[in-house]
Amino acid sequence: MDLSVVIPVYDEEKNIEPLYRQLTSVLNKLGKSYEIIFIDDGSKDATFGKIRKLHEKDKRVKCIRFIKNFGQTAAFNAGLHRAKGNVIITMDGDLQNDPSDIPKLLSKMKEGYDVVSGWRFDRKDPIGKRIPSRFQNWLAKRWTGLNIHDLGCSLKAYSKESVSGIELFGEMHRYVAAIVAMNGYSVGEVKVKHHLRKFGRTKYGLKRLLKGFLDLAYIKFWSDYSTRPLHLFGLIGIALLAFGFILGLAKVVSDMITVGTTYVTPLILLSALCMILGIQFITFGFLGEIQVRTYYKTAKETNYKIKETLE
Repeated sequence: MDLSVVIPVYDEEKNIEPLYRQLTSVLNKLGKSYEIIFIDDGSKDATFGKIRKLHEKDKRVKCIRFIKNFGQTAAFNAGLHRAKGNVIITMDGDLQNDPSDIPKLLSKMKEGYDVVSGWRFDRKDPIGKRIPSRFQNWLAKRWTGLNIHDLGCSLKAYSKESVSGIELFGEMHRYVAAIVAMNGYSVGEVKVKHHLRKFGRTKYGLKRLLKGFLDLAYIKFWSDYSTRPLHLFGLIGIALLAFGFILGLAKVVSDMITVGTTYVTPLILLSALCMILGIQFITFGFLGEIQVRTYYKTAKETNYKIKETLE
């Protein structure tokens, strides 16, 4: 299999058939073998029925149907696990991504990139989505070191090898390119078109923004300290211990010099608190080391449950 196109959908019944027509028109011209994998993320409308009809007339159309809504990250996770293509294309199912940009992604990959990310340089979303997205992209650049303008663009091309074994949770789907870059794979970028949504409604909101920020913080922590959590918690613990000890010692010495004795004061209590917290942070570091070793020795569970599949 040359190409796999992975498309999460949730209540997108009016977009399924137009997207299929646009996709097949582009993919058929490439002269490559391909599959289109829809992940129905617990849709409550006729989305799955539309996909089933396409599957009946074209076996290259496949579907993973979740038992309920698990979110876009879980949908991408399932699609990446089941894709058979040497190159995996991911995109949204709302017709805002343009399938005609797929050849541009593939052409960029020929330059030697393992991953190529789309850049919605003329984004058509409302300002309420663009501004938070720009902030997240700015923060992601600085925390991950990946110089990509638009990490949140779902239209991307991955080599099969680059995403093999990756597990996605929370709202991590927008940071897959950053994750594979941290694993040593090369990431490129091309400008792609972006369209206004015609049918359905957006599922993006403030809640997803906040979750995305927390997942970015997790990715930063995981990339730097996943195999050595004691280095982070231990440093914080040692700093707190040292600060508490010095503060307490200074207070005792000052009291002995000025009044000949010392008393339990707020500074003494603060000193004791810092030292206790320092010991706790070091303990967390040791516990983290144990958890990391357990993590790497046990199989990971998926974050979704499948109701049925169309193969």
